Amino acid sequence: MSIWRPYTSVDTILIVNFGGQYTHLISRRVRELSVYTEIVHYYNLSRDVIDSIKPRAIILSGGPSSIYEENAPRIDSWILDLGIPVLGICYGHQLIASMIGGRVERGYGEYGRTRIRIIERDPIFDGWSSEEDVWMSHSDYVAYIPSDKAKILAVSVDKNYIAAFRLIDRSVYGVQFHPEVIHTPKGRKLIENFVIGIAGAKPMWNPGNIIENIVNEIRSTVGEDEKVLCAVSGGIDSTTTALLVKKAIGDRLVAVFVNHGLLREGEAEEVLNMLRNLGINPIYIDASKMFLDALKGVRDCEEKRRIIGELFAKIFKDIVESDKFIKWLAQGTTYPDVIESGFVPGADRIKSHHNVAGLPSWLGLKLLEPIKYLYKDEVRAIALRLGVPEDWVYRHPFPGPGLAVRIIGEITEEKLRIVRRASKIVEEELRRSGLYRRVWQAFAVVGDDKWVGVKGDRRAVGYIVTIRIVESEDGMTADWSRIPLDVLDNIARRITSEIPEVTMVTYAITSKPPSTIEPC
Repeated sequence: MSIWRPYTSVDTILIVNFGGQYTHLISRRVRELSVYTEIVHYYNLSRDVIDSIKPRAIILSGGPSSIYEENAPRIDSWILDLGIPVLGICYGHQLIASMIGGRVERGYGEYGRTRIRIIERDPIFDGWSSEEDVWMSHSDYVAYIPSDKAKILAVSVDKNYIAAFRLIDRSVYGVQFHPEVIHTPKGRKLIENFVIGIAGAKPMWNPGNIIENIVNEIRSTVGEDEKVLCAVSGGIDSTTTALLVKKAIGDRLVAVFVNHGLLREGEAEEVLNMLRNLGINPIYIDASKMFLDALKGVRDCEEKRRIIGELFAKIFKDIVESDKFIKWLAQGTTYPDVIESGFVPGADRIKSHHNVAGLPSWLGLKLLEPIKYLYKDEVRAIALRLGVPEDWVYRHPFPGPGLAVRIIGEITEEKLRIVRRASKIVEEELRRSGLYRRVWQAFAVVGDDKWVGVKGDRRAVGYIVTIRIVESEDGMTADWSRIPLDVLDNIARRITSEIPEVTMVTYAITSKPPSTIEPC
């Protein structure tokens, strides 16, 4: 179950996905303009799809492939002849160039912040200066385009690679850089120029207004005598999902809150109280011992995720076997969950996600994912409309596997106690300084490394705790937060004084990419 065209009357931008990690970020940027988007994977693109969606414009995403690789993702060139604007980004840029007889070669690559020079003005660059910084991430590049079919609009300053072009006789563009990421300062303006200015799309999309559409879809999907099992963690995604399902089918929602022993400090009680105040009375299962026993000796991140996902499924199966009317499993899967799990053919798997593409067949349930095509800010808008308290709506995202992915190496009671308390200190200090809502996520990480210290005038060998605080708009990209030094100092002092086993606190200053937000 998914939201498919909740508004048939609004203008839509079609995004063709070639497996790029930023595909859904492109979609989110367009939706920020109040224009609806739909993503179609390249292998599903057809004239019937175009006729059904009737897009105002088409955007071709980036992707990890080279157009010269065997089985590289491709689409037919008829897409350029539809009479509607097309924008190719990175791989899409190279693909359009090859379609019109251009040449793509393997170069030295451009990665990160890159300076480009606009050599011919065009409406797509309205509001841009003659030189601007953009974000590049490519090794292949467009070396040549036929001058009778296209004109070069911009080149990179250092390597003189073609950074942007336009077909001469139509509004078909290619840009080598990524306008969708925050590291391209005027990228949003370029997308606005294309979507609103060139394509003429009308900004009529409002996620807060689609609640009834989602509820009606759930109601029509779930049979009248069927129940829906929904695991609620207290996170905004699962909470919103549970509220939508309850609004649709009432008491036929079977909400379950599983304490896997990897929650934050005081979280179990807080979640139960919040859910009950919202009218959801979940089945509470304390499975801490079962999860922690299963994770003993396990060091690999992916193996931890696999074990945790499998144990959740086993718990759900026990519940299902006790109630023959449960036919559905509702999950708070969102767009970034789907793309980062490598679920799309052609995409590169970043990390597994136990909510995506990993539902065991032996569970015997059909999957219900009412917010699968929404982004975090859109889910929050819906949650507020459903009455979720603002403080809870803007809680930092917390991974499904919990603190298991914030402990590097084997999970031990000692390391779990350290990361739990240290993370609490980080959150308390951010709230005290008024910075909590400014950042996307903030937490502590602990591994096996030790550092020699001095405590009580005596030599001490203790753990290294790493603090990770990032700023983001969607979780797809993130930058480390420039927290005031006095706040960092307070965090470090509290951690080393309140947690005897810690002798060193470090601060992670690597952005995503190349890093991820969570360590594992």
